[in-house]
Amino acid sequence: MRKKEVSALKVAATYIGTVVGAGFATGQEVLQFFARFGISGLGGLFITTVLFIIFGYIILSLGSILHARSHLEIIQYSGGKYLGTIIDAVITIFLFGTFAVMIAGNGALFEQQLKLPPMVGNVIMAVLTALTVLTGINGVINSISFVVPFLLSTVMLTSLLSIVQNPVNLTAAPIIIHPKGFFNNWFLATVLYVSYNTVISIAILGPLGNETQNKRAVRNGAILGGLGLGFGAAMIFFALSGYMTNIGNLEVPMLYIAGSISPMLQVIYAVVLIAEIYTTAVSSLYGFTSRIIDMQKKPVKGRYIVTGSTVVALLSSRLGFSNLVMYLYPLIGYCGMFILTALVIRTLKDIKSR
Repeated sequence: MRKKEVSALKVAATYIGTVVGAGFATGQEVLQFFARFGISGLGGLFITTVLFIIFGYIILSLGSILHARSHLEIIQYSGGKYLGTIIDAVITIFLFGTFAVMIAGNGALFEQQLKLPPMVGNVIMAVLTALTVLTGINGVINSISFVVPFLLSTVMLTSLLSIVQNPVNLTAAPIIIHPKGFFNNWFLATVLYVSYNTVISIAILGPLGNETQNKRAVRNGAILGGLGLGFGAAMIFFALSGYMTNIGNLEVPMLYIAGSISPMLQVIYAVVLIAEIYTTAVSSLYGFTSRIIDMQKKPVKGRYIVTGSTVVALLSSRLGFSNLVMYLYPLIGYCGMFILTALVIRTLKDIKSR
């Protein structure tokens, strides 16, 4: 059977939609991994863009060559049986962690925008996500491709207006934002950022590579996707850099910036952000519970796994949105380094054997 025709733009959009989540849109990821390092963080963003292009191309190409149906084929081919099993576990854990981060992100949004206790937003997002997965409305996952253009457009507009309104200051960040978390070096932050995003992207880009008929579409899709991610992050970086004295301790810094420009823009940004949190939460919970169900040797009713996972994620979200981004993501990033190393070694071996 011939592969379906998938354009480079579709590949790029899916790549961007996989990486972009609540952590990106809120500005919390860019703040923690880049903006707080000032001008050095800008250099980190350039390296990040290049690495996103390289690893996006590697994963898409392997997905096409191996006819991947999931991330398993790629990680077992790259890491072997034993390391592949470990990487599979890391990806599965990260899906759960992402779900918890989305719940916490909605709580932070409710607290900052509506002045409500974070737990209110946490519970609402957890319940809505669980109900969606339980009722089998999996079309919500596909709505990510619908939400992402609006999300990026809103991010770009907010960033451009903030840059015009408030001059960029690349020297203030290292002074205002004190060192904390699992990393205090801009280069390590760059590697970790690429690493943990690569972990989750394998689950989507592998099968997408299998569906992409044209090698040129794979190459151009990876380039456009990497450039789009880098440009979007850079716009947020510049927006944050002009507000460092105000946003250093905020859970959702980009929402504050939108509000400083216009109350209406703040409302629009909040609505788009909630939609992105919701779709990301649904895809994460669905991916996690599906993998857990596949692991069961005996039949287990999915609703028990969905309900149990939601309760545990809700409890985990009490750690706080910024704390989860600061500690959970880097931890997954350290584990993801094994994935990056395995992919590079496997690719070099393949090139040498040709």
